[in-house]
Amino acid sequence: MAERRVGTVSRGIRCPIIREGDDLTQIVTDSVIEAAQIEGFELHDRDVISMTESIVARSQGNYCTVDDIADDVKAKLGGGTVGVIFPILSRNRFAICLKGIAMGCKKIVLMLSYPSDEVGNELVSLDRVDEAGINPYSDVLTLQKYRDTFGYTKHEFTGVDYVEYYSDIIKEEGCDVEIIFANQPKAILDYTKNVINCDIHTRARTKRILKAAGAERVFGLDEIMNASVNGSGYNEKYGLLGSNKATEGQVKLFPRDCQDLVEGVQKIILERTGKHVEVMVYGDGAFKDPKGKIWELADPVVSPAFTKGLVGTPNEVKIKYLADNDYANLSGEALKDAISKSIKEKDANLVGKMVSEGTTPRQLTDLIGSLCDLTSGSGDKGTPVVLVQGYFDNYTN
Repeated sequence: MAERRVGTVSRGIRCPIIREGDDLTQIVTDSVIEAAQIEGFELHDRDVISMTESIVARSQGNYCTVDDIADDVKAKLGGGTVGVIFPILSRNRFAICLKGIAMGCKKIVLMLSYPSDEVGNELVSLDRVDEAGINPYSDVLTLQKYRDTFGYTKHEFTGVDYVEYYSDIIKEEGCDVEIIFANQPKAILDYTKNVINCDIHTRARTKRILKAAGAERVFGLDEIMNASVNGSGYNEKYGLLGSNKATEGQVKLFPRDCQDLVEGVQKIILERTGKHVEVMVYGDGAFKDPKGKIWELADPVVSPAFTKGLVGTPNEVKIKYLADNDYANLSGEALKDAISKSIKEKDANLVGKMVSEGTTPRQLTDLIGSLCDLTSGSGDKGTPVVLVQGYFDNYTN
């Protein structure tokens, strides 16, 4: 039998355009099996079938309108002056949410973190902040101070001055706006005691600090649209976090109740092919662009649902460590045999062992989801399902 020469393979699977009410379990399984037949590859045990969160939310019809957001904000924050703090700078992710929030308030005090937002979108460069002698950890800047110091700056990739853009969105809804720049959550309490904190990964800490400092009503973005409003969609766990603009007046929310879906796909693949695959839903990958300095993960998690075989982290030895240290005196077939033996006999838990130094101790779903996000892209590839094969193989398989 010829020796295998290929390890992990990631394939984008083309699917029909998904609409509300479509049977996603059937569509995904059909698409993967038909792709295998047409392209001439086979499914194997422990292959991973991944679906974008977008097609899941779309099939669920998990949408809300800006009016729904406005009603929820008004009911929870009182409809007066509200601090909106630490939003990310995004036309797709936050601008439409801000529109709905503004519709539910008389005045917004918008507090932006600087020099960049939570996921790395810059308002200004850190170098310019240094040059101005400003301490971003302690200094609170008014809009006037910000403009006098930095002028009008446009985002490198979008060409948008987000300070002006967000201000205009709020004013267009007949809502007053005041903008400040600060990185300490409690700075907002000098302006209002009612706050929506829009940060994603630091939201629990921000809420804790605000409540301890005397805030009266504090809601994270995860607590807006966390229940149905006027018959809308919702996400009980993440609210508006992970949402995307669908139309000028509608938001597609992060999908909910996905566990039955991933287990259903797993079950049907087993029935139709005899193969036990793993299945997951994924959104953003978890990686950082070194040039733009943007961290990709604007969703609250990489994967909102996955089958139980994807729980945990990799348990791998570092081949180059073995080659350079334990078996530095070996080469050729003897080296290959020695490394293969080490892999087969590795400990069930390698945490803290030098032989695993430099391997990636991240969640399997974060690693595989990142691979899938890069494979499917965010544009016009038309492959919202990704099949990953050989991910759990090693050098000995």
